[in-house]
Amino acid sequence: MNTFKHLILAGALALSAGLATAAAPNPLSVHVLDLQSGQPSAGIKVTLEQRAGEGWRELAAGVTNAQGRISALYPEGKPIAAGEYRIVFQTGEHFARAGKPSFFPRIPVEFKVEDTQQHYHIPLLLSPFGYSTYRGN
Repeated sequence: MNTFKHLILAGALALSAGLATAAAPNPLSVHVLDLQSGQPSAGIKVTLEQRAGEGWRELAAGVTNAQGRISALYPEGKPIAAGEYRIVFQTGEHFARAGKPSFFPRIPVEFKVEDTQQHYHIPLLLSPFGYSTYRGN
């Protein structure tokens, strides 16, 4: 009986480990908050680019949801590679839709990935005439 229990337990552990590997979280997320209202900024177009020589190559794009987030910006099913990346937030379009003036039509945020096992979260705190960003978790 003990052998049977051990086989069932071993099988369950192997299955759960396989499911955890298959459902690995996306390595990159963003969040945009409006500093004037204290609310999330929905509907902002965002692109992810990777440095390619002297230029940039687009890897993915998305639009912030009702909570101002894109929880999976890196291409699905691919591990993140070490290197230099740029996220471009299309903020001018966002403010134009709201009928507000804005000084920054787009905000590029460059960052470097060294540890490919970590999650990278890039928040953007936004107002029409300024912004702030940092590495979140």
